[in-house]
Amino acid sequence: MTAVPPLAKLRPAKLPTVSDTTLPNGLRVLAVRRPGVPLVELRLRIPFAAPSGKSGMDHVARATLLSDTLLAGTDRRDANQIAVDLQSLGGQLNASTDADRLGFGGSVLASGLGGLLELLAEILTSARFPSNEVEGERDRLVQELAIHRSSAGVVAREALLARMYDGHPYALDLPTAEAVQAVKPKHLRALHTSRVAPLGSILTLVGDISPARATALVAKALSGWTAESKGKDLAPAPAQVGRPALLLDRPGAVQTTLRFGGAAPRRTDPDFPATVLANLVFGGYFSSRWVANIREDKGYTYSPSSGIDHPPAGSRFSAGADVATDVTAAALNETLYELGRMATVPVSQAELDQARRYAIGTLALSTASQGGLAGLLSQLSASGLGVEWLRDYPAALQKVTVEEVLAASRAYLAPSVLTPVFVGDSAAIADSIRSVVEVETA
Repeated sequence: MTAVPPLAKLRPAKLPTVSDTTLPNGLRVLAVRRPGVPLVELRLRIPFAAPSGKSGMDHVARATLLSDTLLAGTDRRDANQIAVDLQSLGGQLNASTDADRLGFGGSVLASGLGGLLELLAEILTSARFPSNEVEGERDRLVQELAIHRSSAGVVAREALLARMYDGHPYALDLPTAEAVQAVKPKHLRALHTSRVAPLGSILTLVGDISPARATALVAKALSGWTAESKGKDLAPAPAQVGRPALLLDRPGAVQTTLRFGGAAPRRTDPDFPATVLANLVFGGYFSSRWVANIREDKGYTYSPSSGIDHPPAGSRFSAGADVATDVTAAALNETLYELGRMATVPVSQAELDQARRYAIGTLALSTASQGGLAGLLSQLSASGLGVEWLRDYPAALQKVTVEEVLAASRAYLAPSVLTPVFVGDSAAIADSIRSVVEVETA
């Protein structure tokens, strides 16, 4: 067996030059020249925080339909004309929303950036939300939600978020069918008028165009976007504490869906690099302990995985696997063993070095493309971080010690600090998993 070579000395990252300009209307524009492909990638983040409670569910339904129908027509173009014009520019554009933001993502031939920005300006200032388009999308979304909620993974995710974030907008992952059916075009127009504003929004452009030219095109195209409201940011997410497992019954299921969630450090926290490496060693990539145990060694599941997400109001750790019903307790026991081992026994230096190499390498790969760099810069800006993070983070990873990984694992991966949710056939698994963990039922 060939030994893994030692990590080479980290080369100083060559940071891209980022032009950072705030326009008179309050829109912040980040622009980077990245030649090679004659395209420009666009990412726009608009603060769009949801309220909590019933009004929060109404907002989720309206925001989801708003993003789905933003490209359905403006004062000057209908949906077909928008599609034709995008194609003629060599571009594409889409909108999405979550509990924190309304987002636009797209790309265009560098020569068509001005045209894409003009189209974006129309959508931001004069989207019409035609009744026929809204009604059609509303019916489609209701059907799609029914399909989504037939999935054990979706059921588990909704239950886990509700358990972790009770009373906070992060608890609302998908809208209910009832809330969607109540949405009318007038609600979308009102939401667009009151919440789609430049102040606090961040537009990121990366591509084969000079930053000065890109910023000038933005200033020209979006000067008419002058809504005076300011997007809202969410209150911090509630502190996470470990809770008993929640078992949701799925009679006759041949698999059990296992999900775990808990707190994680933000990118700005000192223990973030160590926690990233702890996650990788546990279950964050194919060479992890959890994969080796319940997939490669025992064959309980095909794709166990864990990761760290960074919603602005608070980062979170999550882990999940789908296992055969008859090995649910055994798989759960092995999962808790691996989590407990992370929190009580130092990882080996070889494991740490391999995870470190993977983390540094995947960061480099993720920013090698225009789209990858645009997406990461947009995410970093939402956390108050700049391009220097691309230099500082790999350097911090290089310094993480075995002892720091153990401390991070105790803080964030120990079974006692996690919230588990299981979806499966209660009649077949309840007694066996109660021998492993404390269980509550819905």
